[in-house]
Amino acid sequence: MGKHFSNKHFNRHLSKKKRRNGRGFETAEIIEFQGSKFEEERALPPIKALNPKQAAYLEALRTSAQVIVLGPAGTGKTWIAATHAADLFRNRQIDKIILTRPNVPCGRSLGYFPGTLEAKFAPWAAPVIEAIKERIGQAAYEIALKNGDIELVPFEVMRGRSWKSAFVLLDEAQNSTPAEIKTFLTRIGDDCTVVVNGDVSQCDLDQASGLRTVIDMIRSQMLAVPVIEFAREDIVRSGVCAMWVRAFDEANL
Repeated sequence: MGKHFSNKHFNRHLSKKKRRNGRGFETAEIIEFQGSKFEEERALPPIKALNPKQAAYLEALRTSAQVIVLGPAGTGKTWIAATHAADLFRNRQIDKIILTRPNVPCGRSLGYFPGTLEAKFAPWAAPVIEAIKERIGQAAYEIALKNGDIELVPFEVMRGRSWKSAFVLLDEAQNSTPAEIKTFLTRIGDDCTVVVNGDVSQCDLDQASGLRTVIDMIRSQMLAVPVIEFAREDIVRSGVCAMWVRAFDEANL
């Protein structure tokens, strides 16, 4: 499954890279396109759970087609999802990685940024993109993005799309409306892993949160979708992060 690079295809990419910037790929980047050497020489340690809740999250990712993950900043919700997606892609277990999020930013709206929708969307996808690059390498990421194997899909252009053999991450899902999250969930085709990630306490909408609606539906209808909920004690980013999350919670902000 996924794309395989012939020697001719690889050499073409290598020669283009040399002409463009005057140097070859870094060693790790070359290895990514050489079949068995990819696994042998770019072997990375498996994702390690730092607490029981992360362990439950990783197990849900391995065993369930859809996972809802909730909790405050700094618990590893997004990093684990992005790293798991990158590993599936590296091992050719999926063909695509799809990244999306509602366009309700904390600050200036997307309309103020120049460029295409994808270019406007990229700043908010930066943490996910960096996690993927760490696992597959900069050059492999750029080629995958160019080939459409990694897609940044703003909500504005999601209707009418469908995906299969993909890892699909909806980040900041608390800022989706019920109608938007319905559109997202009904895009999903066969052989997909879907992660819906958010923090219902940080909703920026003036109306009902689609994430809250989905959680209520899962629980009331007993749908077979794991809901992993992190708490303040699960924060692993830093002690400073945990301190401020606690302080803002206690101030009801």
